[in-house]
Amino acid sequence: MNQKGNQKHLTFEQRVEIEKGLTENKSFAEIGRIIGKDPSTISKEVRLHARTKERPDAGYTNPPCAHRKECKLVCLCDEQCGTLCKICKKPNMRCINVCPSYEVTECKKLLKPPYVCNGCGKKTHCLMQRTFYSSKYAHDEYRSVLVDCRVGINQTPQSIQAMNDLLVPLIKNNHQSIGHIYATHAEELGCSRRTLYSYIDSCIFDVRNIDLRRVIRYKKRKQSTQTSAKDRSYRKDHNYEDFERYMKEHPDTKVVEMDCVEGKKGESNTILTFTFRNCNLMLMFLLEHQDQECVLEVFIWLETVLGQEVFRKLFPVILTDGGSEFSAREEMEEFCDGTKSTTVFYCDPYCFWQKGVCEKNHEYIRYIRPKGSSFADLNSDKIKLMMNHINSEKRDSLNGHSPYELSLLLLDNQLHDALGLEAIAPDDVMLSPNLLK
Repeated sequence: MNQKGNQKHLTFEQRVEIEKGLTENKSFAEIGRIIGKDPSTISKEVRLHARTKERPDAGYTNPPCAHRKECKLVCLCDEQCGTLCKICKKPNMRCINVCPSYEVTECKKLLKPPYVCNGCGKKTHCLMQRTFYSSKYAHDEYRSVLVDCRVGINQTPQSIQAMNDLLVPLIKNNHQSIGHIYATHAEELGCSRRTLYSYIDSCIFDVRNIDLRRVIRYKKRKQSTQTSAKDRSYRKDHNYEDFERYMKEHPDTKVVEMDCVEGKKGESNTILTFTFRNCNLMLMFLLEHQDQECVLEVFIWLETVLGQEVFRKLFPVILTDGGSEFSAREEMEEFCDGTKSTTVFYCDPYCFWQKGVCEKNHEYIRYIRPKGSSFADLNSDKIKLMMNHINSEKRDSLNGHSPYELSLLLLDNQLHDALGLEAIAPDDVMLSPNLLK
């Protein structure tokens, strides 16, 4: 008893089984029992996707003529030689070129199951046209048809015009929503609500997205694209969970949070910041480019002006994000002579709160330079001015003290001398764009 089909399309794996069965000279019924399909389904599949394969054989000429056995033609080359043309050895005497009665021979076996040459024992030396079933070719052809049949508009010109006549006055004149129109005229429209939006978006009717109430308020969803995975090897054993484990083992270690603040989109200038967790003091450095080289230049400069001993004391642990500008971890953790300088850890992706002190301090930069503002006019003097005003603001979180005041007690004061940190009088502290004008 034949198994009943499951009324589903053939899969690529089933087509592979069909090709394998044809090669092993199995009947359609045997193949059908293997893949759970009716024999008629296998027959239709093979006939639909069978293709004639070109011969790659060197020296192969053409398939023999269907009339070659009874052919008596002579002298087709206009020379009175009397030799039968079908046995002529002249290089230009090919039946396909000179004979008006030439007809390609078709294998009679292809007119009945299995309709292809996959399992034929003569396929390697047969001179007639050969037809094969390929699972890959069949599946690619099936997928192509499946996509093409869904492209375009499944409507007649008359139905499009009828829908247009219905929609235009209701939308343009009465300003009705698609939901309201579809609720009252669904049968007349004859398509789904989602399809109706697609037709309007494709400008099929005399109404556009701008005529609808809310469509133009929403951004088009971005299509997900497959991108190559970035190299994250520099984060190995230096992720946030490793940072938490390290801090449990060394609870008295000072932590410095590091990040970058970007300016106007398209510009290269960036501000590199260091924020000391114990006092909220923020250091700011202007970078020409947001890359590893510029970040490493700041580390080298700090090593030079502070000295290795003070640097280790001030920056025992640095916590930052996984930006590409911070990916040179090994270089940041070593001084120029190769000795250990600090330990760098990375926050988890999209977890900015893990370095919340730094992110909160960036709000003060945005008071002076709002998001989207250009950093092109900034220089070291302006950066220092911004830094001193931000560090001089007294904060509730610090019990009414400023980060600068606490830093004098908690940090090595050589840092203040080297970077020109100084207090701004309370009444002179300004955190607005007017500071740099």
